[in-house]
Amino acid sequence: MRRTSPGSGNSSRRLLMATYEYLCSRCGSFDVKLAIGTAPRIYGCPACARDARRVFSAPGLSRTSNAAAALRAREEQSREAPAVVSGLPPGSGARRRPHPALSRLPRP
Repeated sequence: MRRTSPGSGNSSRRLLMATYEYLCSRCGSFDVKLAIGTAPRIYGCPACARDARRVFSAPGLSRTSNAAAALRAREEQSREAPAVVSGLPPGSGARRRPHPALSRLPRP
């Protein structure tokens, strides 16, 4: 039984992870996240430790809306170059009314 550690390799380089599907003859199918191109043909089942063979299936691709894609791009961009805020946004300084009980407190 061979296991490939997802953390092995050059840690300074960013690894792209992929989900690989394996089939255990005893326990059924399970997924493993590994760096792209490092998935072995045989992987140990996490439940029973038997050898499981890799299964090739259709990739999980889906179309996202333009709004979701724009939000994802904005989030990824903010990871490297976050926006700098110099003040409060307009309209966020709404004044709150004082609590009614404050008027009944004794004054000095």
